[in-house]
Formats: sequence, structure tokens, C-alpha cells
Amino acid sequence: MAMTLYELLGADDRRFSPFCWRARLALAHKGFDADRVGVRFCDKELIAFSGQTLVPVLVDGETVVSDSWNIACYLEDTYPDRPALFGGDAAKPLAHFINTWADYTQRTTLTTLIVFDIFNHIEKIDWEYFRSHREQRFGMALEDVQKNRDRDVAVFREALQPLRTVLESRPYIAGEAPTYPDYILLGTFLFARTMSPFKLLKEDDPVYAWRARMLGLFDGMATKAIGYPC
Repeated sequence: MAMTLYELLGADDRRFSPFCWRARLALAHKGFDADRVGVRFCDKELIAFSGQTLVPVLVDGETVVSDSWNIACYLEDTYPDRPALFGGDAAKPLAHFINTWADYTQRTTLTTLIVFDIFNHIEKIDWEYFRSHREQRFGMALEDVQKNRDRDVAVFREALQPLRTVLESRPYIAGEAPTYPDYILLGTFLFARTMSPFKLLKEDDPVYAWRARMLGLFDGMATKAIGYPC
């Protein structure tokens, strides 16, 4: 039976959630090509069967799994005969740390740089929901949140220093091949690439070269998605 992945949907079929990208990359790593269902902010009834209101949601036969981390763990545990996502049991807690770090630093900082761009790339039916919730979170208009991004991008780049240091000595986070930590961080960059033309990285940055390698994986799956050039 085919798997189905429920993803956040923007205008023009843009699939932009960093968490959904993590799940999609994990599926590709395991060799699965799931059916994909887009869910707008106002379409929460489409995933009511999962018992919660957030995407991604993976349906695998009779099994329903929500949350990108849970989906990755499910795929690893259920399909051990396929390529390992974590590289062993000892590596899973470290991947969980990177997952948490990315959520609280990389993704949060990035959102302030592109939040109004996101607004401009979602369906009109979602505008009121998105604007009210994000402006409450930031305490200002969306336009004002990102108005100083040419200056503020330095904070985002500085937060990548741990990743930059690692990539100076190897092509991927865990070594010679990508694993789930790479997909965690790439998901955030794909979130930006899908919704904003703003340039996040300098071309001489080791992270820039890593991202280029990651974009070429799985027959260029990420580059074929609707988005902006890096």
C-alpha cells in the first residue's frame, strides 16, 4: 500500500514547511515515493484523523504518524532493511539534539528574515490567519519584522558556525554520506528557498557548498520543487 504524506501548502503548489521537507527527505533516503497531499493553514480538517493539527502527517497503511522527528524514527524502526537514516542507535540522540537546535536557533532566526515573503506566497484564504498569528508572535507588522534583514542576516550566518566548522573537514555532517541531521538543516534552507528570493549565504561559505551538494541528492528532487534559485 502506498504511503501518503500531508504537507503544508502555499500558493502555486509551494510545499514550504521545513518539517515537511525533513519528512520528505527522510522518505527519499529510505527509497519511498509517497503520495503528497497539500494542506493549507485553513484546511486543518484534512488531518483531523491524526488527532492533532500540524503537518507533516504520514499515513503508512493503517499507521498514522505526525511530527517530522517521529516520522523519521518510525521509518528507521519499521524499515531497518533500507538505508539507515541515523547511522546507528548511538547516533539517534545526537540527531535529536541537532533537531532541537535547528528548531530553536536556525529556523526561528530565519523566519524573521522572510516572514513577509512567506505571507506573499500563501493562498489569500490563509492571509488573515497567518498575519494575525505571526504579528502576535513578533509584536509588530510582518513588513517590519524583516525590513532590516540585510543587516540581520549576519545573526543567522553566525548561528551556522558550528555547522560551518564541521563542514570544513567533511562533506556531510556525519562524514562521507548524508544522514538525517543533514536533512534537518536542509529542510530549513528549502523552507526559505521555496518562499523567498532573499540570499542567505555567501558563495564562499562551506555551508553554501554543502547546500549545493544536498540539493543534488535524489536526482535533484529539491531543485525540481517550485522555489527560487539559491
